[in-house]
Amino acid sequence: MSTPVDARPPGPLETVLDTVRLLDPDGSPVPSERWAMPSDDVLRERHRAMVLGRRVNDQASALTRQGRLAVYPSSHGQEACQVAAAAALRPGDWLFPTYRDTVAVMGRGVDPVEILTWLKGDRHCAYDPVAHHVAPQTTPLATQLLHAVGVAHAARLRGLDEVALALCGDGATSEGDFHEALNFAAVFRCPVVFLVQNNKYAISVPLSRQTAAPSLAHKGVGYGVPAVLVDGNDVAALGAVLDAAVAHAAAGGGPVLVEADTYRVAAHTNADDPSRYRSDDEVEAWRARDPITRVRAYLRARGALDDAAEAAVAAEAEELAASIRDGVSGGPGPSPDDLFDHVYSAMTPQLRAQRDLLREELAAEGADR
Repeated sequence: MSTPVDARPPGPLETVLDTVRLLDPDGSPVPSERWAMPSDDVLRERHRAMVLGRRVNDQASALTRQGRLAVYPSSHGQEACQVAAAAALRPGDWLFPTYRDTVAVMGRGVDPVEILTWLKGDRHCAYDPVAHHVAPQTTPLATQLLHAVGVAHAARLRGLDEVALALCGDGATSEGDFHEALNFAAVFRCPVVFLVQNNKYAISVPLSRQTAAPSLAHKGVGYGVPAVLVDGNDVAALGAVLDAAVAHAAAGGGPVLVEADTYRVAAHTNADDPSRYRSDDEVEAWRARDPITRVRAYLRARGALDDAAEAAVAAEAEELAASIRDGVSGGPGPSPDDLFDHVYSAMTPQLRAQRDLLREELAAEGADR
């Protein structure tokens, strides 16, 4: 019998700079003395969550092509990171996502239609961050890391049993906020886990132009932070590592840096042309390491997943996609006046003139139709 994922390893987490892997790309198990393989029941649920997440990614991308979303940053191919991150958190813990982390936010129980609201052009974060313990998704790189450290530090000062898990990409590690967040968290032993989804490109800039370090996990060493490098397409290994990282932070061990070695299969957004900076052969090589295919092969080989179960998950995914299509199409669109309201406590004469000019242009366009 495999050890349930809830059986968190005892003691403080130590730095591991050799890639942690529990499942090979073909789904074969990799023996480990340090990391426990999650149970079949846990991995079945992670498989289900990844299938649903993949369908949401692909549906949202389709909605951008139809003009029903303004933009969508897909995490197609990175679903293992997303699912494992959300699953590692306890109800009172906090998630600090980026713009690419829709699937992780879903994992915290947020309605995907609400998550996609801001991608329609609405200025609001449509879900309640406090109710879900999920911060608004951020577009500026690395700013959410400082916010996560602040929340974690405040929880520690108040004696609350809360951990913050902050997501970022490889590009964010080149921002000053990343280094400031790690340094503050290390000095003050804040209960925060940094998960770097190293998907190899900050839009078009490859990892080789981001750092000369052997891995991004090595950056934790310089700040005195335990760091672990894990196969980001192996949901079993991610679960084991992130569970241990959250347990370490919750026990007062301070922050942890986890680097997930993964790949952005889709374009950066619908406005991106990835063929300008990477080859089709490179993408296909990473498709062979797909996280869903990997855990599916493992579960099928153990008789823990059959055709009926897969069909049920596929049907659930289609129902979810249909609800997203209906939900995104409903409700009023943002008002052009929103561009000018709330910029200042009182609207300036210049803003008022700009607003009035835009109103006139829109009225004239309507008259011409």
